[in-house]
Amino acid sequence: MSTTHHDHDHGMTRRSLLAGATAVAATAVAATAGAGGTARASDAEVPSLWREFTRTPFTHPQIPYIGRAGAARIRRLPVVADVRAYGAVADGVTDCAPAINRAIAAAGRAGGGTVTIPPGTFRIDGMVLIGHDNVVLRGAGSGRTTLYATKSLTELIGPYGSRYGGTKSAWSWAGGLIWLAPESRWDSLVAAIKAQAWPFEGWTGNKRDEWEQLTPVEPARQGDRTVTVTDPSRLRPGRLVLLRVADDTAHTLLQHMSGGGPGPASYYWEDKTKLLSYVPYEWPVRVTAVRGRRVTLERPLPVDLRPEWNPLFTTHVRELTGSGVEGLTLDVMETPQSPHLLDKGYNGVVLQCAYDCWVDDVTVRNVDNGFGLVAASACTLRRTRVGGRGEHHPYFCREGSHDNLIEDFTVEQRTVPAPADTQLHGINVEGLSSYNVWSRGEMQMGTFDSHRGLPFANVRTDITVDNNGRHGGDANAGPLFGARFTHWNVRVTNGRAGLVRLDGLAPYSATVGLNTVTEFDQIDVPDFTGDLNSRLELYGTWDAVRPRNLYEAQRRL
Repeated sequence: MSTTHHDHDHGMTRRSLLAGATAVAATAVAATAGAGGTARASDAEVPSLWREFTRTPFTHPQIPYIGRAGAARIRRLPVVADVRAYGAVADGVTDCAPAINRAIAAAGRAGGGTVTIPPGTFRIDGMVLIGHDNVVLRGAGSGRTTLYATKSLTELIGPYGSRYGGTKSAWSWAGGLIWLAPESRWDSLVAAIKAQAWPFEGWTGNKRDEWEQLTPVEPARQGDRTVTVTDPSRLRPGRLVLLRVADDTAHTLLQHMSGGGPGPASYYWEDKTKLLSYVPYEWPVRVTAVRGRRVTLERPLPVDLRPEWNPLFTTHVRELTGSGVEGLTLDVMETPQSPHLLDKGYNGVVLQCAYDCWVDDVTVRNVDNGFGLVAASACTLRRTRVGGRGEHHPYFCREGSHDNLIEDFTVEQRTVPAPADTQLHGINVEGLSSYNVWSRGEMQMGTFDSHRGLPFANVRTDITVDNNGRHGGDANAGPLFGARFTHWNVRVTNGRAGLVRLDGLAPYSATVGLNTVTEFDQIDVPDFTGDLNSRLELYGTWDAVRPRNLYEAQRRL
């Protein structure tokens, strides 16, 4: 694939985009019955929220700017290895994982490149690991190349206990049979799991004090791209830095992430131990220019920077960058789905401490968990599909994952009934993850799983969902939503409201272009008291809002 989702950005002006968005559709769309007795609208409408947003795109109170989410570009790298040259055989008997990993390692030693897997079915009895920059594993297409996996992560590494105690398996939200993570951290990660210690996960792992301060950052506002630093001597264009923003004793940073005001100010934060473990907020970003003490960043600031939050640029875990997986199906040997939170780790593809990486045209089947983003940022999952016997998390996004794009995704209907004591989530986001986008999706089952841990400024747009899953999240993980969650042009085929209609749940949120929905089964109440300052427009219709896709429209601003 030689293009990316950024190729359609034609540099339109804000004025021209607004004019185009405001125009009524020339051809009426045939009215079609929707869920809850709702009809598809015959004429497009431009909500007032969109007009407001185009005037203040970086600081709008309800809608986040997510126009730069995803990988900078998905590249065609030269082929440097074919797995057959390293011993892989499409005979269904030979364990090809060692051969595939040898080919990947050779590409890494060569400084990067593409490793090809031809059409056919290749058995793997182990994990496939991508730990070098600029290495792409490419099959002949998800309908032509299959990796048939026979073992779980519990079998391959061992039980992975939760850092929060009890009998929970951390394989319920971590690790993949195709695992993209920095090679320099792999041995320590596996050793910690085998020792039943909590291993490195985030950009600074469990030992934040080991990471070195580069420079303090002076006060700035959300949406700024240029900041002033105390000492620019160690900053240069192209360097990935970690912006760390701490909280104060009054938890005003968490209040800020929740939109501020009386509700968040009166919320009791002190007993939310799981949420507090995610602080400081850590946001990786590339430097694009350094002029004196003025530093320009690749993306706008996600939050305000205030002196009481001690904003710093610091060092971090060595990132994985420029790598990807393309054109294959990971078909896991079918086993019964495990009870909730006891997953064995029949997991699909996970990106961990990855920046500017991607997955394209990949299907996973019969997995416990499909595609994962763990402290991953600026990555793209494109044309991905989860199918087979049913899963716990089709997609999970956690441990401070930011600025990612999941587009053209499908969650298929399960092929067997759900066993007792299992749980289905959906497109998950948690743990202070922010500015992530789910775009152009078909969810034949699942839900919009905001899993507590105060995720904020995330967008789901242009999605059809049979809303039959349940969200998760421990009470000590805090609020379901922070500020600036936006659901834009969503059709719920079974009419269930849960976690899709936001105006009664999420602070400073926007729900635009949603068909009529009603509450049933899992019913939530807002975490914050008083006026939530949330907005609801074009309710009772679907596919009527223009622009239809919020992410694509923001790309063109």
